[in-house]
Amino acid sequence: MGELTFAGVDGIIILSAFAIIMLVIGYFSGRGEKNIHESLSGYYLAGKNLGIIALFFTLFATQYSGNTIVGYAPTAYRTGFSWLQSISFMTIIIGVYLLFAPRLYVIAKKRNFVTPTDWLQHRFNSKGVTLLAIFLMLWGLGNYLLEQLVAIGQAVSGMTGGTIPYQVAVIVFVFVMLAYEWMGGMKAVAFTDVMQGIVLLVGIIAFVAGGIYLAGGNFGSITQFIAETEPAKLAVPAAEVNINWLSMLVLVGLGASIYPHAVQRIYAAKSEKTLKKSFARMAWMPLITTGLVFIVGIIGIKLFPGLEGGDSEQLVGLMANEIASINSFFYWIMIIFFGGIVAAIVSTADSVLLSFSSLISNDVYGKFINPNASEHRKVMVGKIIGIIAIFGLLWVAWNPPGTLYEIFVLKFELLVQVFPAFVLGLYWKRLDGKAVFWGMVIGAIVAGILTFTGNKTIYGIHGGIIGLALNFVICVAGSYLSSTSVKKDPVLEEDMNAVNL
Repeated sequence: MGELTFAGVDGIIILSAFAIIMLVIGYFSGRGEKNIHESLSGYYLAGKNLGIIALFFTLFATQYSGNTIVGYAPTAYRTGFSWLQSISFMTIIIGVYLLFAPRLYVIAKKRNFVTPTDWLQHRFNSKGVTLLAIFLMLWGLGNYLLEQLVAIGQAVSGMTGGTIPYQVAVIVFVFVMLAYEWMGGMKAVAFTDVMQGIVLLVGIIAFVAGGIYLAGGNFGSITQFIAETEPAKLAVPAAEVNINWLSMLVLVGLGASIYPHAVQRIYAAKSEKTLKKSFARMAWMPLITTGLVFIVGIIGIKLFPGLEGGDSEQLVGLMANEIASINSFFYWIMIIFFGGIVAAIVSTADSVLLSFSSLISNDVYGKFINPNASEHRKVMVGKIIGIIAIFGLLWVAWNPPGTLYEIFVLKFELLVQVFPAFVLGLYWKRLDGKAVFWGMVIGAIVAGILTFTGNKTIYGIHGGIIGLALNFVICVAGSYLSSTSVKKDPVLEEDMNAVNL
C-alpha cells in the first residue's frame, strides 16, 4: 500500500478504534444468543436470518475487500485502460449468482444445508465428488486467506508509516479477528461487514475526488497525459491480450461466484425475497467500487509516472499522502478511509476463515471422521482447526509469494473446477456423479500442472480455463454415456421439480 507519512500516531489511534469496534460487535453478536455456539447453522450462518442490509453488505464484503483498492489500483496503473476488465468480471459474478442462487436457496432451505458440499453430497451421493470438492474449496479458501493476511500486513505497516512492522500488524489483527469471530460467528462477521462497507464506499469517492483535484481538476487532462507519455496504455490491446481478458472474465466470473463463503451467504438469507433484493442492489456495485478503483490507478499514471514492479504496488499510499495534504478534511478522510481498508481486509479474512472452519467441522470431521458428533463439538473442532490453519498461513505470509494480483489469480485455477458440478447439477437431472468426479480430477490436474510449471496462460488462456473446458466435456459426455445417470432418485426429483416451479 505504501507508507502514509501523514498518518503516524493518528493512524494508530484510528486502527485501534476500528479494532475495538470489531471486538465490541463480536461480543454483542454472541451475547444473548444461546444457540450460536451450539448449532452449525447458528454459528456459521447466523441462524439463517440475515436481513437485507446485513446480507447486502456481507455479500459486498465477500466480493470486494480493502484489497480490491490496494491491489487493483496498481494493476490499472501498470496495464492502463485494458484493466477495465475488472469492472466486467465483477459484473459477471452477479450474473452468475442470479443464475443459480435463487434455485439453490430453495433446496438449501428445505434440506438445511450448512456448507456448499452439503449440496454436492445431496445431489450426487458420492464420497469421491464430496471429498474432491472439499479439497478444491479448501485450496481456494487457503489462497484467499493468505492474500488477505499479506494485505493486512502491508496496509497496517503503510498506514502507520512503518511504526507498526508488517509482521506485528498481521499478528495483532489476526488475534482481533479470531476473538470477535469466536464470540459471534457469522453474525459478528456480517455486522462488521456493514461497518467497513459504509466506510469504504464513502472513502473511495473522496479518494477519487482528491486524486482528480491533484491531477488538474478534470479527467480529460489525465487521458491526454497518458496519450502523450504512455500511449500503449490507451491503445487497443493485442489479440492475445483480448483473449486473456476474456479468459479472466470467465475464470473470475465463475470461480468467485462459488466461493464457499459466498454460497454460505446465500444459505444465510432470511428469505428468497431478501436474497433477490440484495443481489439487485449488488448489480450497481462494480461501477461504484471497482470502477472507481480503476480510475484511481489511471489518475496515478499522471501523478506518479514511471513506477515499476514493486514500486507500483505502493501507488495507493503515495496518492493518499498527496491527497491528505490538500486540507484537514481530506487528511481525516484519508486516515479513516485507510482504517476502513484495514477493517475491510480483516472482515474479508474472517469470512474466509469462517467458511474454512465450517468445511473442516461439517464436512471433513462431521461427514467422514465422526458423523455422530454433536453440533457443538463440530463447531469447536472447526474453531480450533481454523486457528491452527491460520497460524500455518501466517508462516507463508511472512514471505509472501508474488504480488497481490498473482496470489489473487492463483486461487481460482483449481476452485473453478467445482463449477460444473455445482451449477450444472442444479439444471440437468442426468448429470452423473462419476462423470463429475473425473471431470473435476482431470480439470484440476491440467490446471495445476499448467499453473505450477509457470505456464499460467497459453495464447492468453488461463490454465484453469483449459482445465475447466475439459471438465465440462467430461461431465457432459460421461453423463450421456453412463447407464446409471438415468435412474430416478425420488428425493432429487422432488427438489429439482420444486426449483423449476
